[in-house]
Amino acid sequence: MSASDFLPYLGWIILACFVLGALGIAVSFQTTRLKIKNGYPLEGMWGQSLKPGSDKQMAERVTLLTQENAQLRAELGSMKDRLATVERIVTDSGYAIGHEIEALRLEQRESVR
Repeated sequence: MSASDFLPYLGWIILACFVLGALGIAVSFQTTRLKIKNGYPLEGMWGQSLKPGSDKQMAERVTLLTQENAQLRAELGSMKDRLATVERIVTDSGYAIGHEIEALRLEQRESVR
């Protein structure tokens, strides 16, 4: 194949390059927009901060996250306690005895019929 074989497709090749470039730029804009919307720091090409957050904002955010973390840990602790109680009830021998009693009652009802 020679270069003259690609000549009829040159317009499509150039168009594809422009479309890919435009898509890359659009994706970059969208990524930056989502970072700004969700509060992530913006960084330059070499990792330097473009939009540093203030210390007051960072301290407030850390405080809120710490409070939320404490609430979630407390909730997790109560869930663990509840799960332990349910496990104790299920594995308790009284539970098995209750099932045996119910089985006997069902057998008795079926034998009466």
